[in-house]
Amino acid sequence: MTSPDSTKTKAPLAERLIFSKRPLVMLLMLIATIVLAWQATQLKVAASFEKMIPTNHEYVVNFLENRADLTSLGNVVRVTVQTKEGDIFDAEYLETLKQVTDKAFYIPGVNRPEMASLWTANTRWTSVTEEGLEGGQVIPATYNGDAESIAQVRQNVELSGQIGRLVGNDFKSTIVYLPLLEINPETGNRLDYKEFSERIEAELRNEFNSDKIEIRVTGFAKIVGDLIEGATQVVMFFGIAVLITLVMLFFYSRSVKSTLATLACSITAVIWQLGLLNAMGMGLDPYSMLVPFLVFAIGVSHGVQIVGAIAHKQGEGHNRLDSARLAFRGLYIAGLTALVSDGFGFATLMVIDIPVIRDLAIAASVGVAVIILTNLVLLPLIMSYTGVDEKAVAKLQQDESGSNKLWHFLAGFAQAKMAKGALAVALALLAVGLWGNANVQIGDLDKGAPELRADSRYNLDNAYVTDNYSTSTDVFVVMVETEMDGCIKYNTLAAVDLFQWTIEQVPGVQSSISLADRSKFVISAYSEGDLKWNALNRNQFVLNGTISGMNLSDGLFSSDCSFMPIIVFLEDHKADTLKRVVAAAEDFIAKNDTGDAVFKLAAGNAGIEAATNEVVERAQTEMLIWVYGVVAILVWLAFRSVRTVICIIAPLALTSLLCSALMVALGIGVKVATLPVIALGVGIGVDYGIYIYGKLEEYLKEGMPFADAYFETLKSTGKAVVFTGLTLGIGVATWAFSPIKFQADMGLLLTFMFLWNMVGAVVFLPALAYFLDRRGEKA
Repeated sequence: MTSPDSTKTKAPLAERLIFSKRPLVMLLMLIATIVLAWQATQLKVAASFEKMIPTNHEYVVNFLENRADLTSLGNVVRVTVQTKEGDIFDAEYLETLKQVTDKAFYIPGVNRPEMASLWTANTRWTSVTEEGLEGGQVIPATYNGDAESIAQVRQNVELSGQIGRLVGNDFKSTIVYLPLLEINPETGNRLDYKEFSERIEAELRNEFNSDKIEIRVTGFAKIVGDLIEGATQVVMFFGIAVLITLVMLFFYSRSVKSTLATLACSITAVIWQLGLLNAMGMGLDPYSMLVPFLVFAIGVSHGVQIVGAIAHKQGEGHNRLDSARLAFRGLYIAGLTALVSDGFGFATLMVIDIPVIRDLAIAASVGVAVIILTNLVLLPLIMSYTGVDEKAVAKLQQDESGSNKLWHFLAGFAQAKMAKGALAVALALLAVGLWGNANVQIGDLDKGAPELRADSRYNLDNAYVTDNYSTSTDVFVVMVETEMDGCIKYNTLAAVDLFQWTIEQVPGVQSSISLADRSKFVISAYSEGDLKWNALNRNQFVLNGTISGMNLSDGLFSSDCSFMPIIVFLEDHKADTLKRVVAAAEDFIAKNDTGDAVFKLAAGNAGIEAATNEVVERAQTEMLIWVYGVVAILVWLAFRSVRTVICIIAPLALTSLLCSALMVALGIGVKVATLPVIALGVGIGVDYGIYIYGKLEEYLKEGMPFADAYFETLKSTGKAVVFTGLTLGIGVATWAFSPIKFQADMGLLLTFMFLWNMVGAVVFLPALAYFLDRRGEKA
């Protein structure tokens, strides 16, 4: 039995500092937990439009520079008022539409001058008569609900050009169009999408839905609102994960003390992380809502290693304090290396130039940093007082003295025959992974909002709009800049007209509108509606006259006529559709630089989605290089062996490639929601390899044969790795039941990565080490 004095004389500085002042260190951590728990209660779940887009991408920069002239083409919500009986030309329906319009007008965050419905003054009709052009509001001030007024409304709608835009093609619904402000003018703060979505539900959908009326809502703000609503269920999944972990921890350790201590320290890490995020002025969004669970999972992973090591030391006859000190001494280098690798791995997400992912990177890195204190320091201190139950220690000794078939089987991978077989399987899997990596697609692969399930209320609403309106909700906007008063010049309009004809030939494009269309319509109207005059006129005076009666609120040109958008309506915003549209637009711009007009990409939700896809595609490779490069350097610094680096990193890389193949098989694209999964999976998976190789190295230095050393490693560290991999996999698998599709996708992918990283650590790592480590060759 090692004496306490002997233990202390061998102790490194970190151990002496921590264990010599146990009560003080634990008191300080208790105070920190109380303070940060209070901070955590102040944390808010929110989202920002600008935080979810790549603000430094050329397309988005162009959009933000011209945002004042694109107020109706950026962040927009469409409220569709559908009648279940008859059509919209009904007094009761039109009164309901008026009430919906009035209610929507007063919802904070709505850009009121730009909103549109049949009841707003900016929705007008135009008609060609013998005396020239006539026009007015679609629903005039004289409307009184009688049959004559309704007949007039029907005629005005048919003359308005709004059929397929604000009015359904089947005349069974109309849209209330709500452009949004990024800043809530009533509070001066960023628009709270959760509150906005809740008001839409309470004041519009819940109030007006009936057996005659169906309210449908689409738009970015509603997607985010639904995501935040669904993301709150993460608390439920977190609770389920804690219960699963509690049961499996007790089954693993058979010790109530160590089970509760491990859980308490891991939950403390989550509390510290959330509290620090609030203290830093940050919050949680739908994408970073899952990070606390990952922090909890990493904490449990390291806690299991520590508790297992303490149980071993107690089994060797050490008292509780010395067992905790010796366990800390044996694991703090490997644990610190693993956690620092995790932190830097997560930090590599910062290379992705999308604010919401950078916030996720910060949240994950902060979480890993606090685990160093809560699980590597606090847990051994707690266990130094409580120790592991004697029954649990006896059970551990009984298990290790017995013959475990699983450990004997796995130890075979540290011998020539099974090692060769494992590497042959790994090569076959590598081919599958390379195929998957070559075929994985960037961006969304489904219609509607792929963040939500296909049968979600939002996607059903979106499908209704797509099926019943000529202009879809997927809008790609090309911005045209020219000199002052240049938007109405013939050369400019001719270039715009040619661009529209070109882009409308691209598969996936429904239609497009611009000032050129309106000018051609007015010229035709001046000629008694003769279609042969539906063309641009070279006479500048004629062209000038075509915009004299136009309303700036139509959004087809700026007040000084130096800017105009070309609005392209797409069938969907799938990755392939966006690539085709962007390629066609860029090709046109490259071939048609006349100097009269500058065409710039791109605004609209589809334009921003295209920019996001480009950023994700570029960042994917860069992030992988950084995450594997940083982790490899840290592993090398810990072990000072290139062979060790290969043994630990290669199984992780194989898992990443297989994850790509799984994404192809499941129809999941690489996008904002799924790109972080690889970094998160690598960050957690590297822990397995570091702990196993660290313990294997320890036994090899004692002179054990390679296979025997690995067998002993499996009985201690390997057992903990297998348990952790299974526990984390089962816990994350519960996300598959989330109403949020991207959370379910992340759950499936992380479950796969947790399990395969575990398999890689206990199967492929020893097989590689057998051939790469000279001590393996001598075995």
